[in-house]
Amino acid sequence: MANEQTSVQSDDPVHCAFFYGTLMIPEVFYTVCYNSKTVPDAIASQHKFTPAILHGYGRRRVRFADYPGITVDAEHSVFGMFAEGLTNANLQKLDYFEGAEYERRTVKVKLLEKVGDVKGEGNVEGEEREAQVYVFIPTPLLEEKEWDLDEFKRDKLKLWTRGDHIFADCDPDKPATVAAAV
Repeated sequence: MANEQTSVQSDDPVHCAFFYGTLMIPEVFYTVCYNSKTVPDAIASQHKFTPAILHGYGRRRVRFADYPGITVDAEHSVFGMFAEGLTNANLQKLDYFEGAEYERRTVKVKLLEKVGDVKGEGNVEGEEREAQVYVFIPTPLLEEKEWDLDEFKRDKLKLWTRGDHIFADCDPDKPATVAAAV
């Protein structure tokens, strides 16, 4: 796969992902993958988060939830974070965290050399990279309203970075599905 590299520490392939919701915040990613919002520098240095844009998808709030979902939408683009350095174990935890409402797919994102305003005006796009992304499947559960990162940070982040909370509603028998390679 083009988005895999071999880790210096092991033979475990290293993956890239595009996060567009709660996982855009490294502390939430660390809580999901390492059960702590803070990790040793040796772990943090294995992961790099870069602003990026995913064209051809739209992000909306999930009804009665703190998180968003994306769906294919040719008229929209989604701002998020391109995360590098994910291991197979990280992806397994992310599949479990996202659950059966999501399907993990391979997409192409554009890294942002400059981040513009909330509407994306002023963005300067750079290199295109392949990444894993979680696409929301039960679309009737999506609201018309865009999900708001600032609102999440202000009102919910503290709860989402508690290790005992993060997997509270996850069903171990229903992880995210993985789309077949195209």
